[in-house]
Amino acid sequence: MCGIAGFFNSGANYLSNKEKYESILRDMIHVLYHRGPDENGSFLGNHVGLAHTRLSIIDLSTGSQPMFRKIGEQLYGIIYNGEIYNMKELKQDLENKGWQFTTTSDTEVILLGYLEYGVDYVKQLNGIFAYSIWDSRKDLLLLFRDRSGIKPLFYTLTNDTLVFASEIKGIFSYPDITPQLDMEGLNEIFSIGPAKTYGCGVFKGVDELLPGHYLTAHDKEISVRPYWKLESRPHEDSDKETIEKTRYLVTDSIKRQLLSDVPVCTFLSGGVDSSLVSAVCAGELKKKGEQLTTFSFDFKHNDKYFQSNSFQPTRDRPYVEKMVSFINSRHYFLECDNLHQADLLYESVNARDLPAMADVDSSLLYFCSLVKNYNKVVLTGECADEIFGGYPWFHREEFFRSDTFPWTPDLAPRKALLSEDFLNSLAMDTYVKNAYEKSVKETPKLKEDNKTEEKRREISYLNLKWFMQTLLDRMDRTSMYSGLEARVPFADHRIIEYVFNVPWKMKTKDGVVKGLLRESARGLLPDEILFRKKSPYPKTYDPHYEKLLKDRFLTIIEDSSSPILSFIDKKKAMVFLSSPSDYGRPWYGQLMAGPQMLAYLIQVNYWLQKFKIRILW
Repeated sequence: MCGIAGFFNSGANYLSNKEKYESILRDMIHVLYHRGPDENGSFLGNHVGLAHTRLSIIDLSTGSQPMFRKIGEQLYGIIYNGEIYNMKELKQDLENKGWQFTTTSDTEVILLGYLEYGVDYVKQLNGIFAYSIWDSRKDLLLLFRDRSGIKPLFYTLTNDTLVFASEIKGIFSYPDITPQLDMEGLNEIFSIGPAKTYGCGVFKGVDELLPGHYLTAHDKEISVRPYWKLESRPHEDSDKETIEKTRYLVTDSIKRQLLSDVPVCTFLSGGVDSSLVSAVCAGELKKKGEQLTTFSFDFKHNDKYFQSNSFQPTRDRPYVEKMVSFINSRHYFLECDNLHQADLLYESVNARDLPAMADVDSSLLYFCSLVKNYNKVVLTGECADEIFGGYPWFHREEFFRSDTFPWTPDLAPRKALLSEDFLNSLAMDTYVKNAYEKSVKETPKLKEDNKTEEKRREISYLNLKWFMQTLLDRMDRTSMYSGLEARVPFADHRIIEYVFNVPWKMKTKDGVVKGLLRESARGLLPDEILFRKKSPYPKTYDPHYEKLLKDRFLTIIEDSSSPILSFIDKKKAMVFLSSPSDYGRPWYGQLMAGPQMLAYLIQVNYWLQKFKIRILW
């Protein structure tokens, strides 16, 4: 896994000012260094600059980038961030067509695949990726992003120059591109955040290449096109066939994602998703006489302060212990304390370049930094809930009937601290309504769907396009900030395509939440784990942590130079600080309640300061 960045302008002559543009490439490498601390490289041509930082996972000795192939007088180059899990089959195909390889890396497979098949080669890739190809023959730069949006890629256009990077900070390394925030960006932060509209980079002028899309830059023209999109199709498999195919797709994806030249570990929460991933991995490693390493997360003193509620009914540890015994893994119980969780709120903004999921991000950032001391590659159970229907909003009537994002059913908590003038300018309800209706309108549907099944598709589509993207952003930035590669087997596009079209009655047979996934995993897990009620990523209920947040937020609002004071009402904030927290009524997702609102606003204030953002309000 790596970081990529660069710039392209067909009318430029970068080599005439070589020192300046090589310095820019070095700056890009510097800010993305955490994504690939093992190695880095750059290339400067008349019209293009390419920068790369490498985390060595496959082909540790000869996979350096940028990577080039010269044919005649023409040069073709690639910078790439990702892993291609069907690399062996693809390489064999290219060898059969006469191509010779000088490395064992998947980077070379993609480059030679482009030379053989052109831009459509991306359709053959099964993996997680963001990459750029430079074609000197056509004076063409291409950007590609994987179907599920697992690997990030941002871009902007300035003075006919395309600038791109794995993370937004890479774009701001280019001269004269400054962080600005207009009313759309403010709505992304206060009305939508910590999610963001897909394709939106939040900062004015910054876009994110959409999942399943590619960008072409040629002769001052830029176009973005899809190479893949989710489609609705009639489901004709029987119950038995559906379970068998789901089992094959899930286990095949997990097995493929064990591809690595360094040891692989897993996150293990004791829930069905991470347990299934861990069980399959442990079984595959056992065949080679190896033992799987697993990690679980919790917070200090949660044994004392944990509060059971409808979103989080039980603690994870007893189930983790049962799974560790079942698969015989080498396990590490990791804990985060209050101070680390609070202090890393700022680092999690540095990692994401945006306000994040508050302490959900900061704690995961901490845990990933610990895991990196043991392993460089981890498989996770992320995305199963979005794909198989694990969240409450797939099932509860009040969510089913609402006409807004189910993870943010009420905007009132978001408005509670904002000033009236800002609220009037923001028009939060309209912004959210438009974003929601746009996505609903895009939902691929079948004519034969009844109203209920149509609504199910809408909820599934919203989860894939919005909620899953937020969690994938979190996983990528928190892991890559420490140079840890996180893989998400459930986000394999084959699983998404198939399960999206399975009727709801098959996904939740007999009313069992994620029943299809559970049935497909029979025999791979103990029933106690297989049918455990969902319990999300853990959070602390320690009142000392909330006090820590309140003290820090109070310091912010009492400092007249705090940039967030432009948007919040100090009197409202004081009332909020004195009110008891209700952990059972989150304002975003299942985890972000009162304390996380404070943590999020602390992040927003830090973000405004760090980036010295110019507000266009």
